Amino acid sequence: MPETTPTAPTPTDHGFTVRRRRRWPWIVGGAVIVVAIAAAVIVPRLAPSASANDTEGATLVVATAEGNASEQALVEFVAKEVAPKYGIHVAFKGLSDSTTLNRAVSDGEIAGTVYQHKLWLGQVLQANPDFKEKAATAVFRWGFGLWSDKWKSVDEIPDGANISLYSDPANEAQGLWILERAGLITLKPGVDKWKATQDDIADNPRNLTFTLLDFAAQSRSLQDLDAAVGYTEYYLAAGIPESKQIYAPPAPDEFAGQLTIGSRFSSTKNITALVAAFKDPAVQEFLATDSRVKGILLPLDAN
Repeated sequence: MPETTPTAPTPTDHGFTVRRRRRWPWIVGGAVIVVAIAAAVIVPRLAPSASANDTEGATLVVATAEGNASEQALVEFVAKEVAPKYGIHVAFKGLSDSTTLNRAVSDGEIAGTVYQHKLWLGQVLQANPDFKEKAATAVFRWGFGLWSDKWKSVDEIPDGANISLYSDPANEAQGLWILERAGLITLKPGVDKWKATQDDIADNPRNLTFTLLDFAAQSRSLQDLDAAVGYTEYYLAAGIPESKQIYAPPAPDEFAGQLTIGSRFSSTKNITALVAAFKDPAVQEFLATDSRVKGILLPLDAN
């Protein structure tokens, strides 16, 4: 997630852990009350709730952004068909935004996510240096390509065409990579193509102009653009047929969807088993054959 940021990793953290206030019985004696209050403040810091990540038999929650049906189908497949082989229990949860998801992984409140690639994760960690996470294994490739409601091939795109890229840096870079592969632009020699911006364009022979839009806005605006570079799932969700995708080379490894885990839990028995479950060949078979993810989540060896 596609990270998954729509637009960019959301800087606002809404959190999702709700703590109930402990109701203390009335205790006579000021000194006792002071001790009780001190204990209420100090004890949670000394003995935080144990994470499911290192609790034997606990259910390991793998989350994605709310409403992503294909990624939910993937996690639920792993939970039902794969996880039992590795002696673990897995469950799906949808959460509201990138910051909430990543904070929950870092803190051990959930076991992992499968909605972002390495570059998106890098943006999140740069913006939130207290987060401790890492990409544990590539799981799938997102369907991602050049879409047009006006033109049927790359060759038809005219001089001066208006093309939309996503407005977050990581997916803008992926869009520029697609346009270079299509022969529409050339990036400067030596540039890190996975971090490229429009300033890194060396040659633009068709004098393309670019419009930055977020995920949903881009697919809704396709009829007003000459073309757009975006994720298949958003176009299908908007009722746009896959036939409008006029160019879609295999995504590079840098843009593969990753199972992201909390760094401090990476060597625990539960998380080691979770990573192994997502590496199981059955996962790639599911991605290649299941109608719920067809064209949206692709196996790693997809052409």
